[in-house]
Amino acid sequence: MNDPRLTPDSGRVSLRGPHAQGGAVTDGTPARVGVPLADLCRSPDGPRDRQVLRGALVTLIDRQDAHSFIQVSADGYCGWVRSDTLTEARPMTHRVRALATHLYTRPDLKSPDRLALSLNTQLALGERSGDFWQTDCGHWVPAAHVTPLDKPAADPITVARQFLGVPYLWGGNSCWGIDCSGLVQAALHACGQTCAGDSDLQLAAFAPDALPDTMPPETGDLMFWKGHVAWVSGPDR
Repeated sequence: MNDPRLTPDSGRVSLRGPHAQGGAVTDGTPARVGVPLADLCRSPDGPRDRQVLRGALVTLIDRQDAHSFIQVSADGYCGWVRSDTLTEARPMTHRVRALATHLYTRPDLKSPDRLALSLNTQLALGERSGDFWQTDCGHWVPAAHVTPLDKPAADPITVARQFLGVPYLWGGNSCWGIDCSGLVQAALHACGQTCAGDSDLQLAAFAPDALPDTMPPETGDLMFWKGHVAWVSGPDR
């Protein structure tokens, strides 16, 4: 049986390809998330499974009233988001490297802030003015808080430590709330590595690299147990 989290089929429309379930089929429409954070739900107005950050590339598969069924390009995760969270699929150039940042109306920290963004949010940057870049939505972001997409972070543990103190949130993927698999995914995505969204999917993906039980864990290893995953951040932690 296909895993519904990874099957691009809304129950009414399938993405053309090997997972097509019959009935209506589509090639899908590229889009991007246009709000700071969108809940990815298992049904329209249903419970949250994961979250998707601004700038994430997705494939739009189906629409139902105020909701859209999508597949996230980065990890293949499928689900429903509000249609008003999506925008056109413009190219992105940079990502947020800080745990959190703000977008300002002018290239000045004292100007009104209009949006708050989390680590790994993608942006398209244009004009630079002093210590700020103008973003694709017209607001300004501190230059120190962004980095080109082709310059990933070097160490996922260093990235993960940025989230110390962030509250737990089921399905969370941001500085406002994160869960165990979200932490692993955020750290690896910042380092330019692919990573599934849930701990069981991560376990399946990393199983070929499993270490013998007799080998002591090292910093950067992942530990799995039922329904959970964690980074090894030190010799005894």
